[in-house]
Amino acid sequence: MATQSLYRRFRPRKFSELYGQEHVVRALRNAVINGREGQAYLFSGPRGTGKTTTARILAKVLNCENPVEGEPCCECDSCRAVEVGTSYDVLELDAASNNGVQEIREIIEAAALTSPGRHRVFILDEVHMLTRAAEAALLKTLEEPPSQVVFVLATTDPQKVSETIRSRVQHLQFHLLPVDQLEKYVRFVIDAAQLSVDNDQIELVLRQGGGSARDTLSALELVAAGGGEPEDALLTEEIVRALIEKNHGAALAAVARAMQQGRDAHTYAEEVVRTMRDCFLAIMSPELVQLPASRVAELTEYARELGVQRIVRIMETLGTTMVEMRHAPDSRLLLEVAVVQLASPVFDDSNENLLARIGQLEEAVKTLKEQGVAAAIPPAPINPATGRAKIGGLANTADTPRPAPTSGSNGAVPETKSETVVEPASIKVEETLTEVPVAHTDNATAHSESGEGTTDPAQMWPQITDAMKGFSKAIFKSAVVESINGKKLSLRLPNNTPMKRAEEQIPNVVAAIKNVCGTSYVITLVQADPTGGIQRPVIEDSKPQTIDKLVEQDPYAPVDPNELVPVTDASDPLMEALLENFPTGKIIDGEQEQK
Repeated sequence: MATQSLYRRFRPRKFSELYGQEHVVRALRNAVINGREGQAYLFSGPRGTGKTTTARILAKVLNCENPVEGEPCCECDSCRAVEVGTSYDVLELDAASNNGVQEIREIIEAAALTSPGRHRVFILDEVHMLTRAAEAALLKTLEEPPSQVVFVLATTDPQKVSETIRSRVQHLQFHLLPVDQLEKYVRFVIDAAQLSVDNDQIELVLRQGGGSARDTLSALELVAAGGGEPEDALLTEEIVRALIEKNHGAALAAVARAMQQGRDAHTYAEEVVRTMRDCFLAIMSPELVQLPASRVAELTEYARELGVQRIVRIMETLGTTMVEMRHAPDSRLLLEVAVVQLASPVFDDSNENLLARIGQLEEAVKTLKEQGVAAAIPPAPINPATGRAKIGGLANTADTPRPAPTSGSNGAVPETKSETVVEPASIKVEETLTEVPVAHTDNATAHSESGEGTTDPAQMWPQITDAMKGFSKAIFKSAVVESINGKKLSLRLPNNTPMKRAEEQIPNVVAAIKNVCGTSYVITLVQADPTGGIQRPVIEDSKPQTIDKLVEQDPYAPVDPNELVPVTDASDPLMEALLENFPTGKIIDGEQEQK
């Protein structure tokens, strides 16, 4: 013989044995004591909260031979018959499978008959599953039933019950059990059933039950039989951790393991959404989370790692996915796509995700502004040969260390020249064309350390030019700080800059530098070399060379027309090509053709 399940063995027999539904117990007991029981009731609430059990207790007390303060005695023949399901006074019908008009007509006919007890109680479970025609057939009898008849309608979706029926019944709403009441009930069952379950497993059972007494006892029975943690809790924790770590591979593995355990994709997604809801409530309104204190602490930590915005995003995405699963041929595929997008935001190109990433970038920019953008950028490497930025810029910063200043014989650092002198013979053409001139950071550092200025003009040159006005701003916008030596500052201007007009604007430049950097400088202007530093090679040869040799070595060498010599036997490439393509042709001079 199969062992009876825990939720059936320990089903409450009296109102006093109900946990967590004091408001319902108080209303029903007072109605029975005062003889003011209603003709129809509607019990609504989540599954496993005691709706059908309360309806049976009400049926027992209405027909009990010896009721005590609104409680059934549970010893008379009527109470025992109701408990074993053989009472003629109680008719229980599952409206989910008997939702047609014909079944309702049978109830109406049975309501007109008399019964041995004082009341005839009809219990309709899942009443929201009745068809519209069945509801219309029940409506008249529900409105004016026989005096001895009491209807008890139970449902998990009261909003699906028509307004006409709800207006004719007393609506009592059942709630999920608080954690303390549920824990008290679980420990009572463990003691009565002599189960071996420790405190950690009790917390897991309470978490798995989620406030439902029946679900909690089912999880308790599974833990007691298997001696471990409920598999549902393990699978949900695994995917939540993968979402926190942004590991889409681990998230897919969690989904795969859940499917291997026989889980439905829709149900699994619903459990993840429920966990995310608990995380959201744990950080926003912890008093609304009906879970053990240790579990609330875990959910709070999850919520802090995820963030409120991401938690809401997960709930919205999975909620939309569950709706799409209804019409999808492969619901698992939709769930996998959703968890990959949630675990790795780079794969999600939705507007909501893009807005979230823009918000993260704004926070990063704000942090850089507060801490200083220049401090986050490493200095450019310096080429020791030229004193300018090395070719490659910041890409070679890690590979090329900055050259240390060379000490003189007395240990002092020699003064760096304020103007860069180009040595044509020692600089390659391609290096000169690609170099980016920068200020001499050694001089700038010495300048700032001496206390003569608070800001380096080389780094603040864009702000300095913005402080200028009129013609001076137009001239010095393209200028580059060539060098800084004490209070002497050298500016290099483009080769097409009118130097005379630039010298007239030097006072404006000095004022702008002082306004931005707080220090006055003596300005020296240097104009860039129009040739870019390209020098023709010097030919060192004691013997005079012919003009063809000079041109071959230097295409830009000057040519003296007196040195040109006519050549009679020179070959014409065009004529050679014509003769090659037309071997039988002849070349006829124009004078010969006229003769």
